Amino acid sequence: MPGVETQLDYVIVLVRKSANNMVHLLQGGIYLPAEYNHLKGHICLVTGSSRGIGAQIARTVAAAGARTVINYHSSQQQAIQLLGELTEQGYQVMAIQADVSQSREVEAMFAQIETEWGSIDLLVNNAGISLKGLLTETSEEEWQQVMDINLKGAFLCCRRALPAMVRNCCGRIINIASIWGLRGASCESAYAASKGGLIALSRSLAAEMGPSGINVNVIAPGPVETDMLLQELDCDERTALTEDIPLGRLASPDDVASACLFLLSPAASYINGQVLVLDGGWKV
Repeated sequence: MPGVETQLDYVIVLVRKSANNMVHLLQGGIYLPAEYNHLKGHICLVTGSSRGIGAQIARTVAAAGARTVINYHSSQQQAIQLLGELTEQGYQVMAIQADVSQSREVEAMFAQIETEWGSIDLLVNNAGISLKGLLTETSEEEWQQVMDINLKGAFLCCRRALPAMVRNCCGRIINIASIWGLRGASCESAYAASKGGLIALSRSLAAEMGPSGINVNVIAPGPVETDMLLQELDCDERTALTEDIPLGRLASPDDVASACLFLLSPAASYINGQVLVLDGGWKV
């Protein structure tokens, strides 16, 4: 940049490349040439990444140079649209349908990635569902579905990804949890329990896999302005919620993706077993 002389081994830059090869800021950061890619050479799987937070994470890691796998279960149209968007921008991406709660489908997904690209070294477990309602009105089937997708899915993907990471003595795993996994939430017992379990799993894996050079961390967002949240809350409820947050706004998918990119970067090489809370200072 004009007037600035500095030497950096790497810089955390949150950018998106446009069709004319210019660079756009995603959320803060600085302008750098579009060819700057600090995740180049890495292969990243983002589960549940056809829309919302997962889609933004996929965009961000692809823009940082990683070959990126978009995983989806039922949102095929959104996955195809995202695949087309990122391919048009020149990024290396593939989309794979798989239900992460099913071990056979997880195995097939990893086998396809390894056949086409090789073993992944970056894993973002984002796939998840929510469930609202009183515990006394929650069926066993509903409870199990939340646990299967939110917790078992992360377990299956971690278990499948880790052998290659151990062989290579490197890897990063980020599990997307929720502040409800730390605090609990009325009428969201199943969801909070699944995210609390995910946090415990992550901390255990961080201790277990750290000696093999593998970092495992958690991002625990507060309310994120996604289509799902906007459908759940009316205008007055969103306004009241925003007023309770010291930073005066809901989190955006970009906020989560930016945190994810940091934890995948060389700058986070000594961060392990941590829960990064993204709630704007919100206290409930």
